[in-house]
Amino acid sequence: MSPRECSITDALSLVGERWALLVVRELSHGVRRFGGIARNTGAPRDILTTRLRKLEAVGIVRRELYSEHPPRYEYHLTEAGAELNDVLLTLMAWGDRHLNAADPPMRFQHTCGHRFQAAVVCAHCGGPAREQLHSPSGRGVITEPAS
Repeated sequence: MSPRECSITDALSLVGERWALLVVRELSHGVRRFGGIARNTGAPRDILTTRLRKLEAVGIVRRELYSEHPPRYEYHLTEAGAELNDVLLTLMAWGDRHLNAADPPMRFQHTCGHRFQAAVVCAHCGGPAREQLHSPSGRGVITEPAS
């Protein structure tokens, strides 16, 4: 039996390695240089180099030369990389509720003036997704045989 086809599996093959999403977090917070990313993530420098190269190769990160002698680069999120910030905000909200409920380590304020709370909703009706998704379709659907 082959495993279920799923976009989650595909996405995790790109960003599921340790440090990858923390790199995206730092870039989304405006940290652009290798030293700052290494400091804020705690990633070993050799592993961080590998992650940045992979994220660049798959189109999540782009690098820009900011010094020619010696060559030094800044890192930026591509549009695809910036979209991962929504995933991080949702993951952070889960962590705030289930791991750090008493004192979340980081809070954001929305431009509307209120504390930002990530929510996954239907783009059409605005209804919450968690309990209102039905009838999946597509090649990743596996139906259990009747016993």
